[in-house]
Amino acid sequence: MVDVISGYNIKRTAFGRAIVKLTKIEALKALLDNFNDRENVLEIAKAAGLFALKRTGLSVTNCDKIPIEFTSVNYRISEMSINIDVELRAIYKDTIEFAAMHGAAVTALTIYNRVKPSDERVTITSISGKEVINEMIDFKRIYSTDIKAAVIICSDSIQSGNKRDKAGRVIVETLERHRVRVTDYSIIADDISDIRRKIVYYYDLGNDIIILSGGTGLSPRDVTPEAIAPLFDRDIPGIMESARSYGQERTPYSMLSRGISGMMGNTLILAIPGSTKGAAETMDVLFPSVLQIFKYTESGKHLTK
Repeated sequence: MVDVISGYNIKRTAFGRAIVKLTKIEALKALLDNFNDRENVLEIAKAAGLFALKRTGLSVTNCDKIPIEFTSVNYRISEMSINIDVELRAIYKDTIEFAAMHGAAVTALTIYNRVKPSDERVTITSISGKEVINEMIDFKRIYSTDIKAAVIICSDSIQSGNKRDKAGRVIVETLERHRVRVTDYSIIADDISDIRRKIVYYYDLGNDIIILSGGTGLSPRDVTPEAIAPLFDRDIPGIMESARSYGQERTPYSMLSRGISGMMGNTLILAIPGSTKGAAETMDVLFPSVLQIFKYTESGKHLTK
């Protein structure tokens, strides 16, 4: 079973299709005219399909219950074929394509079962599906640009060699997975002056994103927020609010994180947790959605640098 614990809910639309092919015109006419034992077979099959897609998790292994927002089952008659089209919408963290296909399949099986006595050669010729992740469409244009990022690890213990950095690798891997080019990765001590100098250095090099990991807690040496806040031209509080909300569902200590985010010119600066798990979860919830920022800043990119 696919682990989706690190995923987050986005709007998804799935389509399922099945085709029932009849061989006797009399059977098709009886079906359309409700002459099959005086039953409206198409409406019965539609109801069966709607029930089925809502119960996919009970019938198909590795499928969980989906919080369905909208469903529809429609028919199109083409010569001797009944084309079944199912549409399903949900705000969910995993694929919903299987549910749409399951609904189409059960609709087709119901028709098949009712028509078989009068048309012994009736067949279900195909079952197919596809899914559209609506939230991702806007990122196609963004991904065509060259987004550059620098990563800074703020930690006395890692900088001194007493501890090995793991969070930085997670951050770099996530950025590369979302087609963001990592220009540099550095480790510095928890020092306000050093942190500011490093940010300005990466800013002057034209990086679009600067991510700092570590120093967002409550110990006396956790000074990353204090170091970067004066550099912001604009705060973007919603970014880290979203990350804390996401983390709070997994551990009650997320509320103690002091991560902040904002813009320095057209450069996005993020201060995220220094723990490997905290950094991984924060990157998962922020990317690729946070790249939407560059939809608005691309036209003036680097003009202030």
